[in-house]
Amino acid sequence: PPAVDRLEQIPIIRKDDLPALQASEPPFGGLVAVDPGRLQRIFASPGPILDPQGEGEDFWRFRIAFAAAGFRAGDIVMNSSAYHLTPLGFMLDNGARALGCVVIPAGTGQTDLQVRVACAVRAKGYAGTPSFLYTLLKRGRELGTPLPLEVAWVIGEMFPDSLRSDLRDEFHLDVLQGYGTADLGLLAYECAEKGGMHLHPECILEVLDLETGAQAAPGQPGQIVATIFDPAYPLLRFATGDIGAMASPSKCACGRTAPKLAGLLGRMGDAVKVKGMFIRGAEIEKALKAFPAVARFQAVVTRDHHQDHLEYVLEVAPGAAVDVALVAEALRDAVKVRGEVRTGPVPENARRIDDRRVWK
Repeated sequence: PPAVDRLEQIPIIRKDDLPALQASEPPFGGLVAVDPGRLQRIFASPGPILDPQGEGEDFWRFRIAFAAAGFRAGDIVMNSSAYHLTPLGFMLDNGARALGCVVIPAGTGQTDLQVRVACAVRAKGYAGTPSFLYTLLKRGRELGTPLPLEVAWVIGEMFPDSLRSDLRDEFHLDVLQGYGTADLGLLAYECAEKGGMHLHPECILEVLDLETGAQAAPGQPGQIVATIFDPAYPLLRFATGDIGAMASPSKCACGRTAPKLAGLLGRMGDAVKVKGMFIRGAEIEKALKAFPAVARFQAVVTRDHHQDHLEYVLEVAPGAAVDVALVAEALRDAVKVRGEVRTGPVPENARRIDDRRVWK
């Protein structure tokens, strides 16, 4: 399209560059267009990256996704996303309340308590990551108190077909998903027809060939680059680091005319999302500098029964020793995700993060 053709003249800003940009020009790297005193909130995502929330009841534009997923005014919604420092909890909270829903700010963890609260108030909806939804539903079944959920909308993790099928077959729940980032807000969302995610009408989304940087053809994998014109935080050609593909143009039976993102295929760059949070090799390396006995390291990410697992392998210098418990605590503080730590050999040229998950 002509608008996209003209955008190609603008340089790309990469998400992985934000920590350095913000450090060189605090607090937001010169990218926020209003005085910080006019913001509603300021968040700190892993990186570290500071994320602003500008004015408006639905700053990140999530209302449209909840409506498409079948949420309605008056529904009671479990929001099982983190409210502490990172923005996802507030993103979903604001979007659901803008639609007229009543939100339980459940956050993450305390699974048994969340099950009890959801049953006590007859929560109709769920918003959060797909893996935690599965955990909640399984725990409710184990306790003999099945959750009363009728609608669910998930974001923040890959949502493989196997997990969608298990949620439908085991719990009779038809779950829809969306895609967005802490920086850009909502970018795309599923309708009841599925078959991809409609692009949000207030953003421009490009998928760029991984080799040439040119616009990728429908179905061809590429890096997702988005543009939003928010008055407080306008981002032009922001490279998310996510890999996806556009769907072939077709008329959706739901009546919406917005193009569709066919799906997400993975990540590029140094950041990997684990349990809904980004971890970065640079953050791990920085935390381990406090332990000079560690000669090399590798973070290994696997997945079992729809749950992510993070393990750190530390190669200790000959004749040295390291307190594994102290290292685990330091790494959790640094990357905000709990992982197991063990000592062992690490190949000299090993990647800092080895993501072994297979999405099916």
